Amino acid sequence: MNLKLYISLISILLLPFQKMVAQVNLQNLKCEMLTNPLGIDVVQPRLSWEIVSNNRNVIQTAYQVLVSSSLEKLNANEADLWNSGKINSSESIHIKYNGKALKSRSKAYWKVKVWTSDGQSEWSANHYFTMGLLHYKDWPKGWIGFDRAFPWDNIKTDSRLSARYFRKEFQSVKEIKSATASIIGLGLYELFINGKKVGNDVLTPTATDYTKNVKYNTYDVTSYIKSGKNAVGTVLGNGRFFAMRQHSKPYKIKTFGFPKVLLNINIVYTDGTTANIDTDDSWKGTADGPIRTNNEYDGEEYDATKEMPGWNNIGFDDSKWLKAEFVQEPTGTIEAQMNENIKVMNTLKPVSITKIAGGKYILDMGQNMVGWLQIKVKGKAGQQIKLRFAESLQQNGELFTTNLRDAKCTDLYTLRGNTQETWEPTFVYRGFRYVELTGYTDQPSLNYFVGKMIYDNIKTVGTFETSDALTNQIFKNAWWGIAGNYKGIPLDCPQRNERMPWLGDRGAVAYGESFVFDNGRFYSKWLQDIRNSQKEDGAIPDVAPAFWRYYSDNMTWPGAMLLITEMLYKQTGDVEAVRDNYPAMKKWLNYMQDRYMKDYILTKDSYGDWCMPPITIEFGRGKSADKKYPSELISTAYYYHFTQLMIQFGKAINNKDDVTAYELLGNKIKDAFNQKYYNDKGYYASNALTDNIIPLYFGMVPQNKVEQVFKNITYTIEVTNKGHLSNGLVGIQWLMRCLNDYGRPDLAYTVATQKSYPSWGYMVDNGATTIWELWNGNTADPKMNSQNHVMMLGDLLIWYYENLAGIKSEDAAFKKIIMKPEMINGLNAVNASYHSVYGLIKSSYNKTANQFNWNITIPPNTTAMVYVPANNKNEVSEKLKSIKDLKFIKMENNRAIYEIGSGDYSFEVTKK
Repeated sequence: MNLKLYISLISILLLPFQKMVAQVNLQNLKCEMLTNPLGIDVVQPRLSWEIVSNNRNVIQTAYQVLVSSSLEKLNANEADLWNSGKINSSESIHIKYNGKALKSRSKAYWKVKVWTSDGQSEWSANHYFTMGLLHYKDWPKGWIGFDRAFPWDNIKTDSRLSARYFRKEFQSVKEIKSATASIIGLGLYELFINGKKVGNDVLTPTATDYTKNVKYNTYDVTSYIKSGKNAVGTVLGNGRFFAMRQHSKPYKIKTFGFPKVLLNINIVYTDGTTANIDTDDSWKGTADGPIRTNNEYDGEEYDATKEMPGWNNIGFDDSKWLKAEFVQEPTGTIEAQMNENIKVMNTLKPVSITKIAGGKYILDMGQNMVGWLQIKVKGKAGQQIKLRFAESLQQNGELFTTNLRDAKCTDLYTLRGNTQETWEPTFVYRGFRYVELTGYTDQPSLNYFVGKMIYDNIKTVGTFETSDALTNQIFKNAWWGIAGNYKGIPLDCPQRNERMPWLGDRGAVAYGESFVFDNGRFYSKWLQDIRNSQKEDGAIPDVAPAFWRYYSDNMTWPGAMLLITEMLYKQTGDVEAVRDNYPAMKKWLNYMQDRYMKDYILTKDSYGDWCMPPITIEFGRGKSADKKYPSELISTAYYYHFTQLMIQFGKAINNKDDVTAYELLGNKIKDAFNQKYYNDKGYYASNALTDNIIPLYFGMVPQNKVEQVFKNITYTIEVTNKGHLSNGLVGIQWLMRCLNDYGRPDLAYTVATQKSYPSWGYMVDNGATTIWELWNGNTADPKMNSQNHVMMLGDLLIWYYENLAGIKSEDAAFKKIIMKPEMINGLNAVNASYHSVYGLIKSSYNKTANQFNWNITIPPNTTAMVYVPANNKNEVSEKLKSIKDLKFIKMENNRAIYEIGSGDYSFEVTKK
């Protein structure tokens, strides 16, 4: 046979197989939900991947993972660490490593291939992870620092402390194969090798209660180190370690000591030998550098005339520097940081600059943002530029700073002189829209300034846009507020002398955030902070980490631990979040029951429905919202709800005994609750909106009373409130879903699109570019009146995604998806997407009086129940393929329900 003909025939015969392989690809391989992480300390890390295919109905049937100690071995399919073999399973997330024990500083390379209903994939691209320092003895013997103030510091009244600089030169004598730096710099640090900053993180490491745990970061510094002489340097800022107001209320405010650092650089040479550069007293240090003070509340002062050119490079004369001193180590356990660091994630140019009295200028960034300002200036040596920051202006055009309380929010830059200088702070941030500039001798140009927005380096995974401009602006405001308050911990606000991770602010809000941001590691870390803050008796604080010692004992603030655990499990399928937190949650519930439950009523609350809107905007003018109205109804309803969550958690981890116990306890609480609070007229307690919403949404209302209770809810909103909400922080977390789930999505939409007080639209209509702390944020007493808070978002974002866009997980992690957008008069189009752990989910529809068009995307390895709005199934067509190819389930409530697999779909409904 002719050779060419033979090859052609073979190619034709292999074509179906080639097509079968090529139709399935893999992407977004993750280790502990991170991409190629360095320095982890999870000894059995979990691996995940996404399947990509243009075809429909793709389900994974099996997988194989190879893990090798070198890239060469992995490329040869030699899995000397772990070969899973072919595992018949549809699981593609959180696959636990089950190979040889992983050692400190080791690097593992891995890849995966899958078998699916649509064929087999090729091997994925190679990925890797490295292990951190797993044992205490892996670290150097000594922390270094200066455990004292210097003459120019003022720590007794203002917590003014200058940055500490440390340096060391070392020799690298052989050809380098790899080099890894492991560092803990407390409170904050920047690391340099041979004059170059290592990495592009800022404000590292993540904040913790340093008496409980401290986090280290790992960097690959191979490219930074050269053969011969090298220099390493680090500068330490205060962060939360040297607390901002440690002397004002020492009974409340925790502080941890003076800044300190522990560092190891491990160099591996090509001949297999190693060398370690460690912190010890051979280092040199000074506190007499250009950063004269840094305080998260007050700002940073930088004197460029004190700069030390080349201090972090070889050849610098450090003869006048001090010998580094060994200092006490923090008592917290050393752990790898498994959540993302903060970075500069966005830059903004100012929109205007205005000259005001006294030769000052007001810069408008056009957006309430969180971060800092980079400036350019030219002037004489010693000339000073002062920058003061605020969220809004007074009527006379000057900064409005009353709502900052005693936070100075001021940077001061002293020029080195003669040439144009560019500067930005290193260890501080603030929330601001406006900047007052003092000290410019010429008319500053807008081009002199760049706003740098900082938050944790997590991806935006959700998009949302509708035909309603107000809804779009509210969503945009929410994005800016949420992102800006991610600082390794979820801040309440970024501007005043608080900036604390209050638990109550994030209960349902964190769930909504998860549709917008890939915040799984962020909230996993926060749950650890909460666990670490729990007292021996079971008490959990209102703030965690407990930088402020607030242990007030209530259900709504500490209970955020259960709500966020539920969110992580539901949104990401992370059963380890349940397993890790279950003992602490159970211990807390037992503590609250033992201390405060009487006849199955939980008698202790602290905040009630915090920050309820005043009756009118004028009624609340000038009045403080810092008032507590404890509610046993709220605390008892929440305790019941938490028993139901514990039942879910118990089933997830197969704790059958606890499931039974919580079922019995929950039933007794529900009976006692209804006996005490239900009124025969169909409402609870005083008929307040929140008092009715909570028991109804929690499933506490007897079935024969549901209709009347919901009628009272709708009457309150439509008649009493004239289409407005009247909830505080607690009730707003359940309002939108309650209205929607009991058949009034139209009323939810009315509430969500109001422009008059109180509403989210009222904030927008009054100039807000983020979310206010208070519904009456433009008239309330400014001492508690942040203009960048997220707590009043409640469950709005959840409702946007699950009900307007119709993207909802039926069980855990969107393995089974419910696609059911609500049809609301006045809302003609929604276009949303959410990148789940399995892949991208899309929902985009537009409608007219006679037609409905809906494009959706379901990721591989998942299925969906799709609820198409139609009077009968004959009105429905599918434009990409025949509707007959889809599995029709039934008609229900003017919905044609189909069960579909992965792929792209385009439904069209034409009314006949």
